[in-house]
Amino acid sequence: MTVPTKPPYGNAADSASERAPGEPLHSPVIDWFDEHARDLPWRRPEAGAWGVMVSEFMLQQTPVNRVLPVYEQWLARWPRPADLAAEAPGEAVRAWGRLGYPRRALRLHGAAVAITERHGGDVPTDHAQLLALPGIGEYTAAAVASFAYGQRHAVLDTNVRRVFARAVTGVQYPPNATTAAERRLARALLPEEPSTAARWAAASMELGALVCTAKNESCHRCPIAAQCAWRLAGKPAHDGPPRRGQTYAGTDRQVRGRLLAVLRETHGPVPQAALDRVWHEPVQRARALDGLVADGLVEPLPGGLYRLPLS
Repeated sequence: MTVPTKPPYGNAADSASERAPGEPLHSPVIDWFDEHARDLPWRRPEAGAWGVMVSEFMLQQTPVNRVLPVYEQWLARWPRPADLAAEAPGEAVRAWGRLGYPRRALRLHGAAVAITERHGGDVPTDHAQLLALPGIGEYTAAAVASFAYGQRHAVLDTNVRRVFARAVTGVQYPPNATTAAERRLARALLPEEPSTAARWAAASMELGALVCTAKNESCHRCPIAAQCAWRLAGKPAHDGPPRRGQTYAGTDRQVRGRLLAVLRETHGPVPQAALDRVWHEPVQRARALDGLVADGLVEPLPGGLYRLPLS
């Protein structure tokens, strides 16, 4: 594939000629996906739009193998948005377990309440209505509209961005944060037909997750290796800003996780002394607890007690 000197950026109304750069990629990637896609519960028809939405919240910055057991338990307990909305938000935090970034649980609960109140308990099909739900950003709205309802939207997660950066732009990694240029390119690469576009979104995401990975790309297994601009250029090393690494040990995130673990395991208020035992450094421990309170993940009570939020 020839790398365009000027990216074919456009919007959903652009002409077919402006989307032509994606055409050589669609069939091989989708055919590969049809043969190699993982059998994941949120991809099955019975998952429905709610199952897709739950999976999208859980999969943000969390690998599939950690999500699977929590997802299954979540859908067994709350098979519809109204079931979750009827519970206290603290129960969502409790059920979230150790998936990390527990504010996602509160956001998912908030979305379930809004779906119940505004849409009769059914996840809306309209992209704008999805985007208007609390806790739903550009990516999640596009993913639900695409994967649950077969609509035509650019779905840009980390894996898709990496595939496009390498195959089309010819660089090893995309920018640290999604750019407007990436969004325009993704729209330009979309197939015309909505169901094909939805399949393309899922297929390019799976390709990034299984083959065109961040550290150990398997070009010999890639269906578009012969067209990949980065491979054809000799795989030049990344020369942009340093890529952000994630640390956990000793951070406030670790302390927050330990504090929340105590609260999740106890049904009822927890005394300050029980929380003090989970971390030796009092200043960091207090800062982490204050952050949990500020984020709405923990409610302070009179008498030095704490609990998961009830409202």
